[in-house]
Amino acid sequence: MFSLSSPLAHSHNYDVIKAHVAALRQGTERARGLAQTLLNVPYGEGEGEKLDVYIPSTTSLDVPLVIYLHGGYWQFLSKEESGFMAVPLVSKGVVVVAVGYDIAPKGNMDLMVSQVRRSVVSVIQQYSHISGLYLCGHSAGAHLAAMVLSTDWSQYNVTPQIKGAFLVSGIYDLLPILSTYVNEPLKMTEEVAVRNSPSKLVPQLKLSSSSCHIVVAVAQNDSPEFRRQSEDYYKSLEAAGLTVTMEDVPNTDHFNIIEQLINGEYHLTQLLLKMMGKS
Repeated sequence: MFSLSSPLAHSHNYDVIKAHVAALRQGTERARGLAQTLLNVPYGEGEGEKLDVYIPSTTSLDVPLVIYLHGGYWQFLSKEESGFMAVPLVSKGVVVVAVGYDIAPKGNMDLMVSQVRRSVVSVIQQYSHISGLYLCGHSAGAHLAAMVLSTDWSQYNVTPQIKGAFLVSGIYDLLPILSTYVNEPLKMTEEVAVRNSPSKLVPQLKLSSSSCHIVVAVAQNDSPEFRRQSEDYYKSLEAAGLTVTMEDVPNTDHFNIIEQLINGEYHLTQLLLKMMGKS
């Protein structure tokens, strides 16, 4: 039985979620105080189709850009809590883009996947001078980032050269979710779950993202199901011959594994900076 509630079960109560949201929001406010920002930049016609951009004060032409996709089981959180990782990155000359998308019940899974793909297209059209494009997503956001990597870009008339992707405590097979409370607002059918499961799309990912270095990260204290999904997805990417590494991050749980990206000395922050040549 898939237990997506297990981060809550492991954390025991709603206060942990409240603390998580508060930590992300506080970090985002700090980032907005440190960086030049462009808030609510539209990437589409929809009300929820907006980006927040955190811009470093640099004259360098070597400016990498990280797109962050938030978690929240596809039904809570927003870009308003998604700028926290800009705190250590803007000082190193990295642009950070936090993506908004229509969470359930307003948005369904097909729409969310379409939105994050279009957000990437919009970013590379607006920031064509960047030296490298990177993705980072947490939990449901890691699922969406993996779906971006699996995109057939031919229908978008553009092929983003994504150099790296950090998939943090993600979900890569949606089928086990169908019978859980998480699917109540999503209303996914089996067909929808299959076409939006990154684990089923590895051949397409190999076509579209063969030059991307993928990091599959999982928390030491993530639930058994989150750990299993991460390990299985990592193994399928490795078997396909992709450049992929697995990071089992010690002394972390499902929430603080991402919260700590506010810290420049944190293991995953250092990995990301090293990948971008900014460490």
